[in-house]
This record gives sequence, C-alpha cells and structure tokens, in this order.
Amino acid sequence: MTTVTYLVPAIDCEHCIHTVEMEVGELQGVQSVKADLDTKKVQISFDAPASEEKIKALLAEINYPVAA
Repeated sequence: MTTVTYLVPAIDCEHCIHTVEMEVGELQGVQSVKADLDTKKVQISFDAPASEEKIKALLAEINYPVAA
C-alpha cells in the first residue's frame, strides 16, 4: 500500500472535506482518505489500480487541485 499527502489549498470548509473524502474514497483501490481543514492537507492510502496520477486528476476534476 502507498500513502501520500497532498496540499489542497481549495479546502476551506467541512463541505470541502466531505466532498474530497467521498469522491476520492470511491476511486477503486483507495483504502482511506483523511482531509484536514486546518492544514488543507489530504492523506490518501491506496493500492492498484489507483495511482497518484489518477488521484490528482480526480481532485482537479472536482475543483480541488493539488498545489504545485
């Protein structure tokens, strides 16, 4: 299993947390998603077929892009 942490500056409320956790959590292979409002960080644990590229693309698609 791989665990990554991303900075997602667009997270600014509890609704954002719920959306990110729900959407990313539905991606096949994702084991856990934990978003933090204070730090604006999202920690994701996943196995194949999920990948960093797929996760980043999904976050961008739902308007929560990962900081460069």
